[in-house]
Amino acid sequence: MSSKYGGTLVLATTSDPKSFNPIVAQETSTTAVTNLIFEGLTRTNGVTLEVEPNLAESWQVSKDGLEWIFHLHRDVRWFDGRLFSADDVVFTFNDLIYNEKIPTSSRDAFTVDGKIFKVEKVDDFTVKFILPVPFAPFLRGMSQEILPKHKLQTAVFADQFTFTWGIDSAPKEIIGTGPYRLKEYLPGQKITFEKNPLYWKKSIGGQRLPYISKIFYMIVQNQDTLLLKFLEGEIDYCPIRGMDYPLLKPKEMKGNFTIYDVGADFGSNFFVLNQNQDANSKTGKPFVDSVKLGWFKNKQFRRAIAHAIDKKRIVDILMNGLGYPQDSAMSPMSGYFYNPNVAIYGYDLAQAKDILKSAGFVDQNNDDILEDADGNSVEFNLYTNAGSNERLQIASIIRHDLELIGMKVNFVALEFNNLVNKLVATYDWDAVILGLTGGIEPHFGKNVWASDGQLHLWWPKQKTPKTDWEKRVDDIFSAGVQELDPAKRKALYDEWQGIVADELPVIHTVLGANLFAIRNKFGNLHPTSYGGAFHNLEEIFIRGEHQ
Repeated sequence: MSSKYGGTLVLATTSDPKSFNPIVAQETSTTAVTNLIFEGLTRTNGVTLEVEPNLAESWQVSKDGLEWIFHLHRDVRWFDGRLFSADDVVFTFNDLIYNEKIPTSSRDAFTVDGKIFKVEKVDDFTVKFILPVPFAPFLRGMSQEILPKHKLQTAVFADQFTFTWGIDSAPKEIIGTGPYRLKEYLPGQKITFEKNPLYWKKSIGGQRLPYISKIFYMIVQNQDTLLLKFLEGEIDYCPIRGMDYPLLKPKEMKGNFTIYDVGADFGSNFFVLNQNQDANSKTGKPFVDSVKLGWFKNKQFRRAIAHAIDKKRIVDILMNGLGYPQDSAMSPMSGYFYNPNVAIYGYDLAQAKDILKSAGFVDQNNDDILEDADGNSVEFNLYTNAGSNERLQIASIIRHDLELIGMKVNFVALEFNNLVNKLVATYDWDAVILGLTGGIEPHFGKNVWASDGQLHLWWPKQKTPKTDWEKRVDDIFSAGVQELDPAKRKALYDEWQGIVADELPVIHTVLGANLFAIRNKFGNLHPTSYGGAFHNLEEIFIRGEHQ
């Protein structure tokens, strides 16, 4: 056996997964682990960013771009030994993604003008997709995880799929085709994966992949604990905040690790106010207090907040200069579709106060807190996730500046999954500082930007767009996904980024430099900005003596 085989990759996470079900996942605490278990028909190369075959070995497309035929690998097996086939692909789309009873963001991405794709089995290893309109990012979208029909069909029939493969599931019940399978999950402590002995991929030299035998996720309290565990040699990889860099850099040689700086983060960090005008269907009580809702809907109120966020100070102080102010809805690292020419709100507390005054917010009783025109004191709660020390400090700086312009802000740090529950289930929140992962294809953010999107955070799942600008964004995403001319697509998505910067449904803050440290014991490691450290995980091996 090759000396490349064996060993354990030890990682850490600050959040437990909410589920092991990738179809209903809406948070990175879940997808970080499900990405090891499940695969799509295609994948994006972490270095070239090109779309490559994965579960599908090849495909053909009609001249009009509406009919795609995928030829599947014939030697892929699920963890339980059953053969992967066209039935699984058809099931994943027709019975899961397009099932209105199942809450999934994937449906947003694979619906155009309210129309879905027709997915048909041609034979056991051939699948046909018939599109209602041209769909520019179709191939990239086919990285959508495929799930096993034989394992899940019964749960779908019983309307139990949404609760299937929760965190209380027995590991052996979770069946994928990926390089690793779940072995053990102890909430708050650890997640252990073992290599899939049936994995279908082989190296260029014909060796069965993956090389690394186990992946061990240590669940830690926060980023500070993660950093300490890395310095103590307990884990192999550590994402680095700017504030950590001066501590880590001098230890790089002696600690036998390498720090990689691969550019700005692909994601975003933003401040958002709850503008949800709906009410709880059971109690009839509005999700947001009517007084606060009046403030949050006021564009001038949001503009004032944008001018009160000192992005330069956040980058300089918290990130040691290793960060970037963010003004657009896409990261500068996104490449072609990034629009740098959007409205920029410079840090200016005097201007923020003037904007508020012109909108009727003044301190009527000299208590240093603004009142609205009806005499209500401007006070609201601001949430973020407790596991991110950097985000906590960003929140602290923003809170301080908002108080300087007369807003009383009560800051609350919540465990990440509790925070996600507020955002996507109970809608019980005023303001939040959060981040999204981002990417290179705008359309796959549709679940955030479309008015009926699951993650349209400020007012999700609208039956019809509630504002003219939201309708225009809906139209842009509908047109953009159907436009096959790259230049025309760019013009549309440039307009979208301009609208978001003008309307400020989310107020972008800063992007960190994408920095991470990795132990000097891995072979075939090719870190990139898009793919991160382990985008080619199945090909990575541990040098020398294995753990």
